[in-house]
Amino acid sequence: MIRSILYATDLGLYAPYVLQHALAMARTFQAELHVVHAVEPLGLFAESVLQSYLDADRLEELHREGLGTVMAGIEQRVLEGFRDELGDGQLDSHLIKTVRVIEGDPSDVILSESSSLAVDLLVIGSHSHGASRNTLMGCTAAKVLQLAEVPVYLVPMLLHRGQGSC
Repeated sequence: MIRSILYATDLGLYAPYVLQHALAMARTFQAELHVVHAVEPLGLFAESVLQSYLDADRLEELHREGLGTVMAGIEQRVLEGFRDELGDGQLDSHLIKTVRVIEGDPSDVILSESSSLAVDLLVIGSHSHGASRNTLMGCTAAKVLQLAEVPVYLVPMLLHRGQGSC
């Protein structure tokens, strides 16, 4: 039985399409819907730029306090974006129990949240917005499919259909 679902979003072009699938599944099973978005950590270049403009104390403060504020702001924007996307279908917004934005590798974040929330189903798109048209499946989707301990509902990105090399 499916009581809770985790929808992992990259907030890309196809996110509203995948959201509609997640909401349909939540409606069908009368399940709670949790949403997660992973923000990749700053790269070495970005970190070195910050180090050149900020002293060590300010940089530490930015990492400690600023990141939490930024993540909370992103969470709020994600929730507002969902409300805008749902428009007249705001009745479905009650299905969304939590929205979390977490720093880390996307597949690791998805798998970790799936485990900590003890969800019964994962809903993800087959590609991120930056994926190559020549791949059959994105790296995050492939890793989640390989390592997930619960069923995964994989939503194909129609743009990529027929583009694979196999």
